[in-house]
Amino acid sequence: EELAAQRVQSNAALEAARTSGARADCTQDHGHGHGHGHGHGQGHGEADHVHEPREVVEQRAVQAEIPCPAIARAVVKVLVDRKVLTAEEIREAIERVDQADTNRGVVGRKVVARAWVDPEFRKRLLADGNAACLELGIKASNSSTPTKLVVFEASPQRHHLIVCTLCSCYPMALLGLSPDWYKSREYRSRAVREPRELLAEFGTVLPGEQAITVHDSTAECRYLVLPQRPQGTEGWSEEQLEQIISRDSMLGVAVIPQPSQL
Repeated sequence: EELAAQRVQSNAALEAARTSGARADCTQDHGHGHGHGHGHGQGHGEADHVHEPREVVEQRAVQAEIPCPAIARAVVKVLVDRKVLTAEEIREAIERVDQADTNRGVVGRKVVARAWVDPEFRKRLLADGNAACLELGIKASNSSTPTKLVVFEASPQRHHLIVCTLCSCYPMALLGLSPDWYKSREYRSRAVREPRELLAEFGTVLPGEQAITVHDSTAECRYLVLPQRPQGTEGWSEEQLEQIISRDSMLGVAVIPQPSQL
């Protein structure tokens, strides 16, 4: 209920900003999630277009999504049953397609690793994500329209989770192509409604006393999590640290285990 009220306020602020021609301030209301003012998804090229009402976009997403998993499962079952392909061959094919995106968080890992070893850079990253990334020669803004990168630092007291409840806005410049699950209606709805249960299904079981803040991406903002640095990595080089930083940890659906658990 609190999040819903905050989203109403954020939506009103975004609407007022669009009406006045001003841009929304992505730095305000950190930790409360943000409302939407957009009708596009990065997973579809992020081309600018007319912003349709939220309920229209949501209904289209539901209608388009519901049959797809069932159809895909049916096709796979037929292929396996008729021995055209094995389940292992299908899994390997999916993995090859996934790996075709050579970014897969490589750029984001460089940013996080630098923040871990350089306290001053970390401060600048949390204050202005775009400017800090430019120090490393990285353009964090959306490729088609200016966007602001806001970084949230995870702590033992608070876990951060990134979502886009309307479509699939995502920090593509840092993390590469968004995974299918990020764009699914189930993730988009459950991340807000029951984040702790959703994270547990990803294998991320958080202590009961650790709060969870869900950040809802907007047309103006892209969000990134600065994960907690694992104990036992003191003295590691940036290159070594990059190897243990995962894309999912920068979205908040995973935490980085200690080196002994890797």
